[in-house]
Amino acid sequence: MDSAAIEQAIEAMGFELVTMDRGGGRNRPLLRLRIDHAGDAADRPAVTVEHCAAVTRALRELLEEDGTDASEWVLEVSSPGVERPLVKARDYARFAGEKVRVRGYRALAGRAKQLDGTLLGLVGDGQDAFALEIDGDRIEIPLDAVATARLVYEWGQARHGA
Repeated sequence: MDSAAIEQAIEAMGFELVTMDRGGGRNRPLLRLRIDHAGDAADRPAVTVEHCAAVTRALRELLEEDGTDASEWVLEVSSPGVERPLVKARDYARFAGEKVRVRGYRALAGRAKQLDGTLLGLVGDGQDAFALEIDGDRIEIPLDAVATARLVYEWGQARHGA
């Protein structure tokens, strides 16, 4: 089963694929997916166990249609969690205003390899960078300098979409 077919099936159900990892062995392959509701609305609902089960069932059907015995696969479908990874460029626009933690391949904006700040959104003509506010300073970071980025959950504070 190819990645494009998986992503297409998930999108047809009103979700977006956040991450996909393949693993396991030849006899028991593993497909681990994180899904979120599609769209940019800040008030999107949380992904529930029922949503994950529905996506799992749809993927099992897709495997069977592809001629694969779905029972041979381990499918793990989950929400991205409160500290959701930022994977696609559009995530940096979608979650503007949120606290984020960014790790770079090297020091970011002449500071450190890891920065925490408030995401200000995409910048640049090609929107190939994003801005962060850190202690009142605005810095810009190229997307290709980022190893990982994720939302930072702050306990006891209301969040967009929570």
